[in-house]
Amino acid sequence: MNKAQTKADQLNWLEKKRVERGRRALRRQLEYQEQKARDIGDPSEMFHGIFLHCQGIRQRLERIKPINPDDKILEVGSGAHGLIFGFGGNFSVGIDPLAVDYKRLFPRWQTSAKTVTGIGEQLPFDDASFDFVLSDNVIDHAANPCRIVDEISRVLKPAGLLYFTVNVHHPIYDIASRAHGAWNAIGLKFELSAFADHTVHLTEKQIRGVFARQPLKTIEMHSTVTATRAAQRRAKSVTPDSLMKKLFFKNALFEVIAERT
Repeated sequence: MNKAQTKADQLNWLEKKRVERGRRALRRQLEYQEQKARDIGDPSEMFHGIFLHCQGIRQRLERIKPINPDDKILEVGSGAHGLIFGFGGNFSVGIDPLAVDYKRLFPRWQTSAKTVTGIGEQLPFDDASFDFVLSDNVIDHAANPCRIVDEISRVLKPAGLLYFTVNVHHPIYDIASRAHGAWNAIGLKFELSAFADHTVHLTEKQIRGVFARQPLKTIEMHSTVTATRAAQRRAKSVTPDSLMKKLFFKNALFEVIAERT
């Protein structure tokens, strides 16, 4: 076997393990949402709060660019309670690997927009198809998060707007997440919930780097790292998790609004 073939086999194995980790994260997400559907009781109050959040994001985007009735709007990773369901629009669609399951679990909310089953790494849409694309804190559950950002840029029309968020963390969590993936990939089946639910724990530097190579003009880009770090250091809880966060912040929000060039 030559070196080129050996390298190809290694890449295939690594890619296979990456996909397996993504599928495991999806299964855990589905289990979580199934439990929520059982526990929720009357969802009206929760849905009202989500609707107000969705409308708040819409209003922010409309201050930058009017949203017309015939504009095409896509949410990548629409999930169980995504923005698209309270966003409005005649041509709104959400895409999610678990779309069929979420329609079953939350039928009242999910009927507010059309959804299709698919993955963000391979969006089934032509180039420059959408006037607005939304992705709200979902890519870190996917097998290849950076590829999703590439696909979002591809399907966004020139001068179209993107609204994007993801949680970012201290670099120690990135290292721990990679180690967690590695030992499970070689067969040591020991899972920690925080790292099994997410395929990556991105740092702010990493996600800024992903956006720096996109054909996008940044309109707003910021994070809550400073505020999150301060709040977690002030927390009075002394559990192992809270003590860890006092030293190394976790779950700060990174947010981008950008225009396709």
